[in-house]
Amino acid sequence: MSRSSFTTNSASPENSTEPEVDAGIEQTRRTLLLGALASTACLGCSPPARAGEDPPGSDERPQKGDVLVFSEGDKEGKLITAADVPAGGPPVHAWPKDPNTSVVRSASRLNEILIIKLDPAELDEKTRARAVDGIIAYSAICSHAGCPVTAWVKSDVGDKEVFKCMCHNSEYDPRAGAQVVFGPAPRRLAALPLALADGSLNVAGNFIGKVGGAQPG
Repeated sequence: MSRSSFTTNSASPENSTEPEVDAGIEQTRRTLLLGALASTACLGCSPPARAGEDPPGSDERPQKGDVLVFSEGDKEGKLITAADVPAGGPPVHAWPKDPNTSVVRSASRLNEILIIKLDPAELDEKTRARAVDGIIAYSAICSHAGCPVTAWVKSDVGDKEVFKCMCHNSEYDPRAGAQVVFGPAPRRLAALPLALADGSLNVAGNFIGKVGGAQPG
């Protein structure tokens, strides 16, 4: 009995060692596998995160040579030609687009532009110099509180149609450099020089004047 017991007891440590070794190997394998899976999961998540970011240059102000595309409506994203701008209004809303990278500079609302075609004879000298065939462009952001300028209506103080911000009723005359003709706006809209290339409207220079609303303080 004692021999049998001894044999059983002696064999027990040897037999119990192998499962412990096997368990250690299995644990190592599991750790490596989980690490590999975690790395793969992270790599898989990276592209969508990058894809959700705005492309480089999309928040930059209009650059010389940029083309102009519709910012709204059925033609959103399409090139704006001179023929797309109706004589006498209403204005066309546009974004600048880098023709080399195809990046539309729509990541900043301050880049939205109003384009309108008027009789060149009605434009003052400085405004006419920035226009192309009577087509002129301005920032679409009111200089008062930064609201969008959305209306093309008859002025409250004259018989001509003007740009109007419906937030606080500021009005701008595009024939005279978008100077303020009514309301609390402290300054005119920033102007954007234009050029014409192959029938499409291009940006001919940087904004003239400050873009956006007045800053408090």
